[in-house]
Amino acid sequence: GGLGDVLGGLPPAMAANGHRVITISPRYDQYKDAWDTEVSIEVKVGDKTETVRFFHCYKRGVDRVFVDHPLFLEKVWGKAASKIYGPITGEDYKDNQLRFSLLCQAALEAPRVLNLNSSKYFSGPYGEEVVFIANDWHTALLPCYLKAIYKPEGIYNTAKVAFCIHNIAYQGRFAFADFSLLNLPDEFKSSFDFIDGYDKPVKGRKINWMKAGILESDKVLTVSPYYAKELVSSVDKGVELDKFIRKVGIRGIVNGMDVQEWNPLTDKYTNVKYDATTVTDAKPLLKEALQAEVGLPVDRNIPVIGFIGRLEE
Repeated sequence: GGLGDVLGGLPPAMAANGHRVITISPRYDQYKDAWDTEVSIEVKVGDKTETVRFFHCYKRGVDRVFVDHPLFLEKVWGKAASKIYGPITGEDYKDNQLRFSLLCQAALEAPRVLNLNSSKYFSGPYGEEVVFIANDWHTALLPCYLKAIYKPEGIYNTAKVAFCIHNIAYQGRFAFADFSLLNLPDEFKSSFDFIDGYDKPVKGRKINWMKAGILESDKVLTVSPYYAKELVSSVDKGVELDKFIRKVGIRGIVNGMDVQEWNPLTDKYTNVKYDATTVTDAKPLLKEALQAEVGLPVDRNIPVIGFIGRLEE
Protein backbone atom coordinates (compact mmCIF):
# COMPACT_ATOMS: atom_id res chain seq x y z
CA GLY A 1 0.00 0.00 0.00
CA GLY A 2 0.98 3.59 0.62
CA LEU A 3 3.73 2.64 3.05
CA GLY A 4 5.34 0.41 0.42
CA ASP A 5 5.22 3.25 -2.12
CA VAL A 6 6.83 5.67 0.33
CA LEU A 7 9.58 3.24 1.35
CA GLY A 8 10.25 2.49 -2.31
CA GLY A 9 10.32 6.05 -3.61
CA LEU A 10 11.25 8.44 -0.81
CA PRO A 11 14.67 7.01 0.17
CA PRO A 12 16.19 7.28 -3.35
CA ALA A 13 14.92 10.88 -3.52
CA MET A 14 16.55 11.63 -0.15
CA ALA A 15 19.77 9.98 -1.30
CA ALA A 16 19.71 12.15 -4.44
CA ASN A 17 19.65 15.17 -2.10
CA GLY A 18 22.94 14.02 -0.57
CA HIS A 19 21.71 12.16 2.49
CA ARG A 20 23.01 8.76 3.49
CA VAL A 21 19.88 6.62 3.68
CA ILE A 22 19.20 3.17 5.07
CA THR A 23 15.84 1.39 5.22
CA ILE A 24 15.27 -1.41 7.71
CA SER A 25 12.43 -3.83 7.23
CA PRO A 26 11.63 -7.45 8.05
CA ARG A 27 13.00 -10.10 5.70
CA TYR A 28 9.61 -11.50 4.75
CA ASP A 29 10.92 -13.26 1.65
CA GLN A 30 14.08 -14.59 0.00
CA TYR A 31 14.75 -11.27 -1.72
CA LYS A 32 16.84 -12.29 -4.68
CA ASP A 33 19.57 -9.65 -4.54
CA ALA A 34 19.80 -9.09 -0.77
CA TRP A 35 22.80 -10.95 0.63
CA ASP A 36 23.63 -12.12 4.14
CA THR A 37 25.96 -9.60 5.79
CA GLU A 38 26.94 -12.36 8.25
CA VAL A 39 26.41 -9.80 11.02
CA SER A 40 24.19 -11.15 13.78
CA ILE A 41 23.06 -9.60 17.06
CA GLU A 42 21.14 -10.80 20.09
CA VAL A 43 18.00 -9.01 21.28
CA LYS A 44 15.67 -9.72 24.15
CA VAL A 45 12.17 -10.43 22.91
CA GLY A 46 9.58 -11.25 25.56
CA ASP A 47 11.38 -13.60 27.95
CA LYS A 48 13.76 -15.06 25.34
CA THR A 49 16.99 -13.92 23.76
CA GLU A 50 16.78 -14.12 19.98
CA THR A 51 19.54 -13.99 17.37
CA VAL A 52 18.81 -11.91 14.30
CA ARG A 53 20.89 -11.51 11.14
CA PHE A 54 21.00 -8.66 8.68
CA PHE A 55 20.69 -9.04 4.91
CA HIS A 56 21.65 -6.15 2.63
CA CYS A 57 21.53 -4.76 -0.88
CA TYR A 58 22.32 -1.33 -2.29
CA LYS A 59 20.03 0.20 -4.89
CA ARG A 60 19.61 3.73 -6.25
CA GLY A 61 21.83 5.17 -3.54
CA VAL A 62 20.03 3.46 -0.65
CA ASP A 63 21.18 0.76 1.75
CA ARG A 64 18.30 -1.70 1.95
CA VAL A 65 18.58 -3.81 5.09
CA PHE A 66 16.36 -6.77 5.97
CA VAL A 67 16.06 -8.23 9.46
CA ASP A 68 16.25 -12.01 9.25
CA HIS A 69 14.47 -14.14 11.85
CA PRO A 70 12.01 -17.07 11.70
CA LEU A 71 9.31 -14.80 13.16
CA PHE A 72 9.31 -13.02 9.79
CA LEU A 73 10.34 -15.47 7.09
CA GLU A 74 8.67 -18.65 8.32
CA LYS A 75 5.43 -16.82 9.00
CA VAL A 76 5.06 -15.58 5.45
CA TRP A 77 7.19 -17.56 3.05
CA GLY A 78 6.18 -20.97 1.78
CA LYS A 79 2.78 -20.99 3.44
CA ALA A 80 -0.18 -20.92 1.07
CA ALA A 81 -1.53 -17.36 0.87
CA SER A 82 0.03 -16.51 4.22
CA LYS A 83 -0.16 -12.83 5.09
CA ILE A 84 2.45 -10.50 6.57
CA TYR A 85 0.46 -9.34 9.62
CA GLY A 86 -1.78 -12.34 10.22
CA PRO A 87 -2.91 -15.75 8.94
CA ILE A 88 -5.88 -14.16 7.18
CA THR A 89 -6.83 -10.57 6.40
CA GLY A 90 -8.17 -8.83 9.48
CA GLU A 91 -6.66 -11.30 11.93
CA ASP A 92 -3.35 -10.72 13.73
CA TYR A 93 -0.67 -13.27 14.45
CA LYS A 94 -0.68 -13.91 18.20
CA ASP A 95 2.99 -12.95 18.49
CA ASN A 96 2.88 -9.71 16.46
CA GLN A 97 4.08 -7.71 19.46
CA LEU A 98 7.18 -9.89 19.72
CA ARG A 99 7.75 -9.69 15.96
CA PHE A 100 7.69 -5.90 15.87
CA SER A 101 9.55 -5.50 19.17
CA LEU A 102 12.31 -7.46 17.45
CA LEU A 103 12.16 -5.20 14.38
CA CYS A 104 12.45 -2.03 16.49
CA GLN A 105 15.42 -3.34 18.46
CA ALA A 106 17.18 -4.55 15.32
CA ALA A 107 16.63 -1.14 13.68
CA LEU A 108 18.37 0.55 16.61
CA GLU A 109 21.39 -1.74 16.29
CA ALA A 110 21.79 -1.62 12.50
CA PRO A 111 23.39 1.85 12.24
CA ARG A 112 25.98 0.85 14.84
CA VAL A 113 26.91 -2.68 13.77
CA LEU A 114 26.66 -2.77 9.98
CA ASN A 115 29.83 -1.83 8.12
CA LEU A 116 28.32 -0.77 4.78
CA ASN A 117 30.56 0.27 1.90
CA SER A 118 28.45 0.09 -1.28
CA SER A 119 28.24 3.85 -1.78
CA LYS A 120 31.04 5.80 -3.42
CA TYR A 121 30.27 8.76 -1.11
CA PHE A 122 29.97 7.10 2.31
CA SER A 123 31.59 4.14 4.04
CA GLY A 124 31.58 2.36 7.36
CA PRO A 125 28.79 2.17 9.92
CA TYR A 126 26.20 4.96 9.97
CA GLY A 127 27.12 5.67 13.58
CA GLU A 128 25.05 7.51 16.16
CA GLU A 129 24.30 10.87 14.50
CA VAL A 130 21.15 9.71 12.76
CA VAL A 131 17.46 10.46 12.40
CA PHE A 132 15.12 7.50 12.66
CA ILE A 133 11.90 7.71 10.64
CA ALA A 134 9.47 5.28 12.24
CA ASN A 135 6.45 4.32 10.13
CA ASP A 136 3.10 3.29 11.63
CA TRP A 137 2.37 1.35 14.81
CA HIS A 138 4.79 -1.52 14.15
CA THR A 139 7.75 0.81 14.71
CA ALA A 140 6.36 2.72 17.70
CA LEU A 141 8.62 0.97 20.22
CA LEU A 142 11.73 2.42 18.59
CA PRO A 143 11.62 5.82 20.38
CA CYS A 144 10.85 3.98 23.63
CA TYR A 145 13.83 1.61 23.39
CA LEU A 146 16.00 4.55 22.31
CA LYS A 147 15.15 6.42 25.53
CA ALA A 148 15.15 3.36 27.80
CA ILE A 149 18.23 1.46 26.62
CA TYR A 150 20.54 3.75 24.64
CA LYS A 151 20.33 7.34 25.84
CA PRO A 152 21.03 6.45 29.53
CA GLU A 153 24.29 4.83 28.32
CA GLY A 154 25.28 7.96 26.39
CA ILE A 155 24.55 6.27 23.02
CA TYR A 156 22.60 8.10 20.30
CA ASN A 157 22.76 11.33 22.32
CA THR A 158 21.90 13.52 19.34
CA ALA A 159 19.68 11.01 17.50
CA LYS A 160 16.08 12.01 16.84
CA VAL A 161 12.93 10.11 15.92
CA ALA A 162 10.20 11.23 13.53
CA PHE A 163 7.06 9.10 13.72
CA CYS A 164 5.05 9.00 10.50
CA ILE A 165 1.38 8.02 10.48
CA HIS A 166 0.26 6.46 7.19
CA ASN A 167 -3.05 5.14 8.49
CA ILE A 168 -4.47 6.20 11.86
CA ALA A 169 -6.94 3.29 11.86
CA TYR A 170 -4.27 0.71 12.70
CA GLN A 171 -2.87 1.47 16.14
CA GLY A 172 -1.60 -1.75 17.70
CA ARG A 173 -4.06 -2.08 20.60
CA PHE A 174 -3.39 -5.03 22.89
CA ALA A 175 -4.20 -6.27 26.39
CA PHE A 176 -2.71 -4.08 29.13
CA ALA A 177 -1.01 -7.12 30.69
CA ASP A 178 1.01 -7.46 27.48
CA PHE A 179 3.09 -4.39 28.43
CA SER A 180 5.47 -6.79 30.21
CA LEU A 181 6.30 -8.49 26.88
CA LEU A 182 7.94 -5.29 25.67
CA ASN A 183 10.71 -5.17 28.30
CA LEU A 184 10.31 -1.44 28.90
CA PRO A 185 10.63 0.35 32.27
CA ASP A 186 7.36 1.11 34.07
CA GLU A 187 7.70 4.83 33.44
CA PHE A 188 6.61 4.15 29.83
CA LYS A 189 3.31 2.59 30.92
CA SER A 190 1.39 5.86 30.85
CA SER A 191 2.41 6.46 27.21
CA PHE A 192 0.83 3.12 26.23
CA ASP A 193 -2.17 3.22 28.59
CA PHE A 194 -5.43 3.31 26.67
CA ILE A 195 -9.10 2.72 27.33
CA ASP A 196 -11.60 2.34 24.52
CA GLY A 197 -15.13 1.09 24.15
CA TYR A 198 -14.29 -2.10 22.26
CA ASP A 199 -13.99 -5.70 23.43
CA LYS A 200 -11.23 -6.49 20.91
CA PRO A 201 -8.68 -7.88 21.51
CA VAL A 202 -9.80 -7.79 25.16
CA LYS A 203 -12.30 -5.85 27.24
CA GLY A 204 -11.23 -2.82 29.25
CA ARG A 205 -7.78 -1.37 29.67
CA LYS A 206 -5.28 -1.75 26.83
CA ILE A 207 -1.91 -0.68 25.59
CA ASN A 208 -1.79 1.33 22.40
CA TRP A 209 1.50 1.24 20.49
CA MET A 210 0.69 4.19 18.25
CA LYS A 211 -0.18 6.39 21.24
CA ALA A 212 3.30 5.66 22.62
CA GLY A 213 4.90 6.39 19.23
CA ILE A 214 3.15 9.75 19.10
CA LEU A 215 4.10 10.73 22.66
CA GLU A 216 7.69 9.45 22.73
CA SER A 217 8.94 10.67 19.33
CA ASP A 218 10.53 14.05 18.63
CA LYS A 219 8.24 14.85 15.72
CA VAL A 220 4.97 13.45 14.41
CA LEU A 221 4.41 13.46 10.66
CA THR A 222 1.74 12.28 8.28
CA VAL A 223 1.28 11.84 4.54
CA SER A 224 -0.47 15.10 3.58
CA PRO A 225 -1.36 18.49 5.06
CA TYR A 226 -5.04 17.59 4.67
CA TYR A 227 -4.68 14.29 6.57
CA ALA A 228 -2.83 16.16 9.34
CA LYS A 229 -5.85 18.49 9.72
CA GLU A 230 -8.25 15.57 9.58
CA LEU A 231 -6.48 13.62 12.36
CA VAL A 232 -6.91 16.44 14.88
CA SER A 233 -10.42 17.44 13.79
CA SER A 234 -12.46 14.94 15.85
CA VAL A 235 -12.39 11.77 17.94
CA ASP A 236 -13.84 9.97 14.93
CA LYS A 237 -11.34 11.17 12.37
CA GLY A 238 -8.40 10.77 14.77
CA VAL A 239 -9.71 7.35 15.86
CA GLU A 240 -9.40 8.31 19.56
CA LEU A 241 -5.81 9.53 19.26
CA ASP A 242 -6.75 13.09 18.23
CA LYS A 243 -6.10 14.61 21.66
CA PHE A 244 -2.59 13.15 21.87
CA ILE A 245 -1.77 14.38 18.36
CA ARG A 246 -3.09 17.85 19.27
CA LYS A 247 -0.89 17.77 22.37
CA VAL A 248 2.38 17.15 20.51
CA GLY A 249 1.50 18.67 17.12
CA ILE A 250 1.65 17.09 13.67
CA ARG A 251 3.02 18.07 10.28
CA GLY A 252 1.63 16.80 6.99
CA ILE A 253 4.12 16.37 4.14
CA VAL A 254 2.43 15.23 0.97
CA ASN A 255 3.57 11.85 -0.36
CA GLY A 256 5.73 12.40 -3.42
CA MET A 257 5.99 10.34 -6.56
CA ASP A 258 8.86 8.17 -7.72
CA VAL A 259 9.54 9.82 -11.08
CA GLN A 260 11.67 6.89 -12.24
CA GLU A 261 9.02 4.26 -11.57
CA TRP A 262 6.18 6.39 -12.99
CA ASN A 263 8.01 7.66 -16.06
CA PRO A 264 5.66 7.05 -19.05
CA LEU A 265 8.61 7.02 -21.46
CA THR A 266 10.02 3.87 -19.85
CA ASP A 267 6.88 2.27 -18.35
CA LYS A 268 6.98 -1.47 -19.02
CA TYR A 269 3.22 -1.80 -18.38
CA THR A 270 2.04 0.39 -21.28
CA ASN A 271 2.13 -0.32 -25.02
CA VAL A 272 2.48 3.32 -26.04
CA LYS A 273 5.31 5.33 -24.52
CA TYR A 274 4.97 9.09 -24.29
CA ASP A 275 6.36 12.32 -22.85
CA ALA A 276 5.02 15.87 -22.42
CA THR A 277 5.10 16.50 -26.17
CA THR A 278 3.20 13.33 -27.20
CA VAL A 279 0.85 12.84 -24.26
CA THR A 280 -2.29 14.04 -26.07
CA ASP A 281 -1.77 11.53 -28.90
CA ALA A 282 -0.83 8.62 -26.63
CA LYS A 283 -3.49 8.87 -23.93
CA PRO A 284 -6.52 8.12 -26.19
CA LEU A 285 -4.74 5.04 -27.57
CA LEU A 286 -3.91 3.80 -24.10
CA LYS A 287 -7.48 4.43 -22.97
CA GLU A 288 -8.82 2.34 -25.85
CA ALA A 289 -6.40 -0.47 -25.01
CA LEU A 290 -7.55 -0.40 -21.37
CA GLN A 291 -11.23 -0.35 -22.32
CA ALA A 292 -10.71 -3.36 -24.60
CA GLU A 293 -8.73 -5.27 -21.97
CA VAL A 294 -11.37 -4.89 -19.24
CA GLY A 295 -14.39 -5.33 -21.51
CA LEU A 296 -15.71 -1.76 -21.54
CA PRO A 297 -17.08 -0.13 -24.70
CA VAL A 298 -14.07 1.09 -26.69
CA ASP A 299 -14.57 4.83 -27.14
CA ARG A 300 -11.88 7.46 -26.68
CA ASN A 301 -14.49 10.11 -25.84
CA ILE A 302 -15.77 8.36 -22.70
CA PRO A 303 -13.97 9.53 -19.53
CA VAL A 304 -12.22 6.78 -17.56
CA ILE A 305 -11.67 7.42 -13.87
CA GLY A 306 -9.15 5.41 -11.82
CA PHE A 307 -9.42 5.03 -8.06
CA ILE A 308 -6.39 3.85 -6.11
CA GLY A 309 -7.38 3.09 -2.55
CA ARG A 310 -9.12 0.56 -0.42
CA LEU A 311 -12.79 -0.23 -0.08
CA GLU A 312 -13.52 -0.73 3.60
CA GLU A 313 -15.97 0.44 6.26
